[in-house]
Amino acid sequence: MEPDPAQLAALVAIAELGSFEAAARELHVTASAISQRIRALERTAGQVLVSRGTPCRPTPAGEPLVRLGRQLRLVYDEARRELTTGVPVDVRVAVNADSLATWFRGVLAAAATWELSALQLRVEDQAWSQGLLRSGEVLAAVTSDPEPVQGCTVEPLGAMRYVAVAVPALAAVPWARRPMVVFNEKDRLQHDLLERRGTSAPAVVHRVPTSADFAEAVRLGLGWALLPEAQAAPGLASGELVRLGREHVDVPLHWQRWRLDSELLGRVTEAVRSAARTGLRAVAGRSPSG
Repeated sequence: MEPDPAQLAALVAIAELGSFEAAARELHVTASAISQRIRALERTAGQVLVSRGTPCRPTPAGEPLVRLGRQLRLVYDEARRELTTGVPVDVRVAVNADSLATWFRGVLAAAATWELSALQLRVEDQAWSQGLLRSGEVLAAVTSDPEPVQGCTVEPLGAMRYVAVAVPALAAVPWARRPMVVFNEKDRLQHDLLERRGTSAPAVVHRVPTSADFAEAVRLGLGWALLPEAQAAPGLASGELVRLGREHVDVPLHWQRWRLDSELLGRVTEAVRSAARTGLRAVAGRSPSG
Protein backbone atom coordinates (compact mmCIF):
# COMPACT_ATOMS: atom_id res chain seq x y z
CA MET A 1 0.00 0.00 0.00
CA GLU A 2 1.38 3.42 -1.02
CA PRO A 3 -0.95 6.14 0.32
CA ASP A 4 -1.24 9.37 -1.62
CA PRO A 5 0.31 12.28 0.35
CA ALA A 6 -2.76 14.48 -0.22
CA GLN A 7 -4.99 11.75 1.19
CA LEU A 8 -2.75 11.38 4.23
CA ALA A 9 -2.81 15.14 4.75
CA ALA A 10 -6.62 15.05 4.75
CA LEU A 11 -6.61 12.25 7.32
CA VAL A 12 -4.18 14.12 9.57
CA ALA A 13 -6.24 17.31 9.35
CA ILE A 14 -9.40 15.43 10.35
CA ALA A 15 -7.58 13.80 13.28
CA GLU A 16 -6.31 17.17 14.50
CA LEU A 17 -9.39 19.32 13.84
CA GLY A 18 -12.24 16.85 14.35
CA SER A 19 -14.34 17.37 11.23
CA PHE A 20 -14.26 17.20 7.42
CA GLU A 21 -15.27 20.85 7.20
CA ALA A 22 -12.46 22.07 9.46
CA ALA A 23 -9.98 19.92 7.54
CA ALA A 24 -11.19 21.48 4.28
CA ARG A 25 -10.62 24.99 5.64
CA GLU A 26 -7.15 24.03 6.86
CA LEU A 27 -6.16 22.57 3.48
CA HIS A 28 -7.97 25.24 1.41
CA VAL A 29 -10.19 22.75 -0.45
CA THR A 30 -13.86 21.85 -0.31
CA ALA A 31 -15.36 19.44 2.20
CA SER A 32 -16.35 17.29 -0.79
CA ALA A 33 -12.69 17.04 -1.82
CA ILE A 34 -11.73 15.93 1.71
CA SER A 35 -14.48 13.31 1.66
CA GLN A 36 -13.29 12.00 -1.73
CA ARG A 37 -9.69 11.74 -0.49
CA ILE A 38 -10.72 9.82 2.62
CA ARG A 39 -12.96 7.42 0.66
CA ALA A 40 -10.11 6.78 -1.79
CA LEU A 41 -7.70 6.14 1.08
CA GLU A 42 -10.18 3.77 2.72
CA ARG A 43 -10.60 1.87 -0.55
CA THR A 44 -6.83 1.52 -0.79
CA ALA A 45 -6.56 0.37 2.82
CA GLY A 46 -9.64 -1.86 2.58
CA GLN A 47 -10.80 -0.58 5.98
CA VAL A 48 -12.71 2.29 7.57
CA LEU A 49 -10.13 4.83 8.68
CA VAL A 50 -12.31 7.61 10.12
CA SER A 51 -15.12 7.27 12.64
CA ARG A 52 -17.74 9.73 11.40
CA GLY A 53 -19.01 11.32 14.59
CA THR A 54 -18.79 14.53 16.56
CA PRO A 55 -15.90 14.95 16.58
CA CYS A 56 -14.53 12.69 13.83
CA ARG A 57 -11.73 10.43 15.02
CA PRO A 58 -9.32 8.04 13.29
CA THR A 59 -10.19 4.39 13.83
CA PRO A 60 -7.51 1.99 15.14
CA ALA A 61 -6.77 1.11 11.51
CA GLY A 62 -6.41 4.80 10.69
CA GLU A 63 -4.01 5.68 13.54
CA PRO A 64 -0.85 4.27 11.87
CA LEU A 65 -1.68 6.26 8.73
CA VAL A 66 -2.15 9.43 10.80
CA ARG A 67 1.29 8.84 12.28
CA LEU A 68 2.74 8.31 8.79
CA GLY A 69 1.08 11.50 7.58
CA ARG A 70 2.60 13.50 10.42
CA GLN A 71 6.03 12.04 9.73
CA LEU A 72 5.74 13.00 6.06
CA ARG A 73 4.70 16.51 7.05
CA LEU A 74 7.94 16.94 9.00
CA VAL A 75 10.03 15.66 6.09
CA TYR A 76 8.22 17.90 3.59
CA ASP A 77 8.45 20.95 5.88
CA GLU A 78 12.19 20.51 6.26
CA ALA A 79 12.61 20.14 2.49
CA ARG A 80 10.54 23.28 1.86
CA ARG A 81 12.65 25.19 4.39
CA GLU A 82 15.81 24.29 2.46
CA LEU A 83 14.26 25.24 -0.89
CA THR A 84 12.33 28.34 0.17
CA THR A 85 13.41 31.01 2.61
CA GLY A 86 11.03 32.04 5.37
CA VAL A 87 9.25 28.69 5.81
CA PRO A 88 9.19 27.68 9.52
CA VAL A 89 9.14 24.08 10.71
CA ASP A 90 7.23 22.95 13.81
CA VAL A 91 8.81 20.42 16.16
CA ARG A 92 6.30 18.84 18.53
CA VAL A 93 7.68 17.50 21.82
CA ALA A 94 6.02 16.10 24.95
CA VAL A 95 7.64 16.95 28.29
CA ASN A 96 6.47 16.61 31.86
CA ALA A 97 5.78 19.79 33.84
CA ASP A 98 8.59 19.29 36.38
CA SER A 99 11.19 18.84 33.66
CA LEU A 100 9.89 21.91 31.82
CA ALA A 101 10.22 23.94 35.02
CA THR A 102 13.79 22.79 35.70
CA TRP A 103 16.42 21.09 33.50
CA PHE A 104 14.49 21.35 30.19
CA ARG A 105 14.98 25.12 30.29
CA GLY A 106 18.35 24.41 28.67
CA VAL A 107 16.51 23.09 25.62
CA LEU A 108 14.47 26.28 25.40
CA ALA A 109 17.65 28.35 25.54
CA ALA A 110 19.15 26.31 22.69
CA ALA A 111 15.95 26.56 20.60
CA ALA A 112 16.04 30.35 20.93
CA THR A 113 19.07 30.34 18.62
CA TRP A 114 17.48 28.24 15.85
CA GLU A 115 16.09 30.06 12.85
CA LEU A 116 12.67 29.14 11.43
CA SER A 117 12.12 26.35 13.99
CA ALA A 118 9.09 26.54 16.28
CA LEU A 119 8.91 24.38 19.40
CA GLN A 120 5.39 23.09 20.04
CA LEU A 121 5.41 21.62 23.57
CA ARG A 122 2.78 19.29 25.03
CA VAL A 123 2.90 19.07 28.80
CA GLU A 124 2.19 15.48 29.79
CA ASP A 125 3.17 13.24 32.69
CA GLN A 126 6.30 11.23 31.88
CA ALA A 127 4.39 7.98 32.44
CA TRP A 128 1.67 8.90 29.92
CA SER A 129 3.54 10.49 27.00
CA GLN A 130 3.93 7.25 25.01
CA GLY A 131 0.38 7.60 23.71
CA LEU A 132 1.30 10.91 22.07
CA LEU A 133 4.22 9.20 20.33
CA ARG A 134 2.06 6.31 19.13
CA SER A 135 -0.48 8.66 17.60
CA GLY A 136 2.20 10.83 16.03
CA GLU A 137 0.98 13.91 17.90
CA VAL A 138 4.58 14.56 18.98
CA LEU A 139 7.91 13.82 17.33
CA ALA A 140 9.67 13.06 20.58
CA ALA A 141 8.99 12.85 24.30
CA VAL A 142 10.57 12.83 27.73
CA THR A 143 9.22 9.62 29.20
CA SER A 144 9.76 7.25 32.11
CA ASP A 145 9.27 4.19 29.89
CA PRO A 146 12.54 2.53 28.74
CA GLU A 147 10.68 0.43 26.14
CA PRO A 148 10.54 2.20 22.77
CA VAL A 149 7.23 2.87 21.07
CA GLN A 150 7.11 1.14 17.67
CA GLY A 151 9.00 3.25 15.16
CA CYS A 152 10.93 5.14 17.84
CA THR A 153 14.38 5.03 19.37
CA VAL A 154 14.96 5.44 23.12
CA GLU A 155 17.92 6.48 25.24
CA PRO A 156 18.36 7.13 28.98
CA LEU A 157 18.76 10.73 30.06
CA GLY A 158 19.33 10.40 33.80
CA ALA A 159 17.18 10.58 36.91
CA MET A 160 15.21 13.44 38.40
CA ARG A 161 15.41 13.38 42.17
CA TYR A 162 12.41 14.46 44.20
CA VAL A 163 12.77 15.27 47.91
CA ALA A 164 9.98 15.25 50.49
CA VAL A 165 9.59 18.73 51.98
CA ALA A 166 7.16 20.84 54.00
CA VAL A 167 7.12 24.04 55.99
CA PRO A 168 8.62 23.65 59.50
CA ALA A 169 5.19 23.83 61.17
CA LEU A 170 4.13 20.62 59.39
CA ALA A 171 7.33 18.68 59.99
CA ALA A 172 6.20 17.36 63.39
CA VAL A 173 2.74 16.27 62.17
CA PRO A 174 2.48 12.47 61.67
CA TRP A 175 2.50 11.32 58.02
CA ALA A 176 -1.05 9.95 58.24
CA ARG A 177 -2.40 13.36 59.32
CA ARG A 178 -0.08 15.73 57.45
CA PRO A 179 -1.93 17.43 54.52
CA MET A 180 -0.53 16.44 51.15
CA VAL A 181 -0.29 18.19 47.77
CA VAL A 182 -0.47 16.31 44.45
CA PHE A 183 -0.12 17.65 40.91
CA ASN A 184 -3.16 15.98 39.31
CA GLU A 185 -5.02 12.68 39.23
CA LYS A 186 -2.09 11.01 37.43
CA ASP A 187 0.45 12.03 40.08
CA ARG A 188 1.22 8.97 42.23
CA LEU A 189 4.63 9.99 43.59
CA GLN A 190 3.40 11.00 47.03
CA HIS A 191 1.00 8.06 47.34
CA ASP A 192 3.70 5.58 46.32
CA LEU A 193 6.10 6.97 48.93
CA LEU A 194 3.47 6.62 51.66
CA GLU A 195 2.73 3.05 50.57
CA ARG A 196 6.43 2.18 50.84
CA ARG A 197 6.37 3.56 54.36
CA GLY A 198 3.26 1.52 55.18
CA THR A 199 1.25 4.71 55.72
CA SER A 200 -2.13 5.55 54.25
CA ALA A 201 -2.84 8.84 52.51
CA PRO A 202 -4.09 11.66 54.75
CA ALA A 203 -7.69 12.81 54.71
CA VAL A 204 -6.69 16.16 53.19
CA VAL A 205 -5.11 15.92 49.74
CA HIS A 206 -4.83 19.15 47.72
CA ARG A 207 -4.48 19.22 43.92
CA VAL A 208 -2.44 21.97 42.27
CA PRO A 209 -1.91 21.27 38.54
CA THR A 210 0.95 23.61 37.53
CA SER A 211 4.59 23.07 38.49
CA ALA A 212 5.38 26.58 39.73
CA ASP A 213 2.13 26.89 41.69
CA PHE A 214 2.61 23.38 43.09
CA ALA A 215 5.98 24.37 44.57
CA GLU A 216 4.53 27.65 45.83
CA ALA A 217 1.64 25.83 47.51
CA VAL A 218 4.12 23.72 49.47
CA ARG A 219 6.14 26.82 50.39
CA LEU A 220 2.94 28.48 51.68
CA GLY A 221 2.19 25.52 53.95
CA LEU A 222 -0.72 23.96 52.07
CA GLY A 223 0.80 20.52 52.62
CA TRP A 224 3.87 18.36 52.10
CA ALA A 225 4.99 17.03 48.73
CA LEU A 226 7.87 15.67 46.73
CA LEU A 227 9.58 18.53 44.86
CA PRO A 228 12.39 18.35 42.31
CA GLU A 229 15.69 19.17 43.99
CA ALA A 230 16.11 22.33 41.94
CA GLN A 231 12.70 23.66 43.03
CA ALA A 232 13.18 22.70 46.67
CA ALA A 233 16.71 24.13 47.00
CA PRO A 234 15.84 27.85 47.52
CA GLY A 235 13.26 27.09 50.21
CA LEU A 236 15.58 24.68 51.99
CA ALA A 237 18.42 27.22 51.92
CA SER A 238 16.22 30.00 53.35
CA GLY A 239 14.64 27.78 56.00
CA GLU A 240 11.13 28.21 54.58
CA LEU A 241 11.13 24.46 53.88
CA VAL A 242 12.60 21.48 55.68
CA ARG A 243 13.36 17.96 54.51
CA LEU A 244 11.08 15.26 55.89
CA GLY A 245 13.78 12.86 57.01
CA ARG A 246 15.82 11.47 54.13
CA GLU A 247 12.79 10.66 51.99
CA HIS A 248 13.36 11.03 48.26
CA VAL A 249 12.34 9.42 44.97
CA ASP A 250 14.51 9.11 41.85
CA VAL A 251 12.55 8.99 38.59
CA PRO A 252 14.62 7.75 35.60
CA LEU A 253 13.83 9.68 32.44
CA HIS A 254 14.28 8.62 28.82
CA TRP A 255 14.17 10.38 25.47
CA GLN A 256 12.06 8.74 22.79
CA ARG A 257 11.96 10.09 19.24
CA TRP A 258 10.73 9.01 15.86
CA ARG A 259 13.25 7.00 13.86
CA LEU A 260 13.51 9.61 11.11
CA ASP A 261 16.40 11.19 9.24
CA SER A 262 15.53 14.71 10.37
CA GLU A 263 18.09 17.48 10.88
CA LEU A 264 15.76 19.38 13.18
CA LEU A 265 14.87 16.35 15.30
CA GLY A 266 18.57 15.57 15.62
CA ARG A 267 19.21 19.13 16.78
CA VAL A 268 16.51 18.86 19.44
CA THR A 269 17.94 15.53 20.60
CA GLU A 270 21.41 17.04 21.05
CA ALA A 271 19.93 19.92 23.05
CA VAL A 272 18.03 17.49 25.29
CA ARG A 273 21.18 15.42 25.90
CA SER A 274 23.15 18.53 26.82
CA ALA A 275 20.49 19.82 29.20
CA ALA A 276 20.11 16.40 30.82
CA ARG A 277 23.85 16.13 31.48
CA THR A 278 23.64 19.39 33.43
CA GLY A 279 20.29 19.01 35.16
CA LEU A 280 19.73 15.31 35.89
CA ARG A 281 21.47 12.81 38.11
CA ALA A 282 23.47 10.10 36.40
CA VAL A 283 21.90 6.65 36.61
CA ALA A 284 24.27 4.17 38.23
CA GLY A 285 26.55 2.65 35.63
CA ARG A 286 25.43 5.00 32.82
CA SER A 287 26.01 8.59 31.83
CA PRO A 288 22.91 10.81 31.45
CA SER A 289 23.35 10.87 27.68
CA GLY A 290 23.31 7.07 27.44
